[in-house]
Amino acid sequence: MVAELRSARLRLRGWTPGDVDFLFDLHSRWEVQRFIGLVPRVMTDRAEAQERLDSSWADPLPAPLGVWAVAHEDDGRLLGVLMLKGIPASGPTTPLLPSGDVEIGWHVHPDAWGHGYATEAAGLVLRHALDAGLPRVVAVTNPQNTASQRVCRRIGMTHEGRTDRCCNAICELFTAVPG
Repeated sequence: MVAELRSARLRLRGWTPGDVDFLFDLHSRWEVQRFIGLVPRVMTDRAEAQERLDSSWADPLPAPLGVWAVAHEDDGRLLGVLMLKGIPASGPTTPLLPSGDVEIGWHVHPDAWGHGYATEAAGLVLRHALDAGLPRVVAVTNPQNTASQRVCRRIGMTHEGRTDRCCNAICELFTAVPG
């Protein structure tokens, strides 16, 4: 189970079986998925969301890593996903070998865009990661995903330029280190 994290407006918590409909709604939207992965695609079946909850996100990652459900502190409504996990290096095969770097990433529901939730949640998890002793956290974005690039800058990450060293894609690379 991931560590629960809280800010003034947000509660980041582990996933529950009741979250599957939100997860399916989130990942079935092109506006959310369009910048994710080498070949972006939307979920087309609720069973995909159930499988993600049952397999990928149910297995605990070693602390401080995790995949959090981002909920509003006041009413508990789900707003998005925040991830802190190993990032795959580029390579000729899939699954790719881990690069050794830890990636921070987020997906926020379009109904929650424009309220600073991604920045607040990502900043909270980045502090959690660096306070736990991680020597470096990276974020990679599609070069066209300027909204996520703004979040990276707002949470204090440094833009390192374009890279093809991870995810078999050309990405904008951002880094954060302690201090």
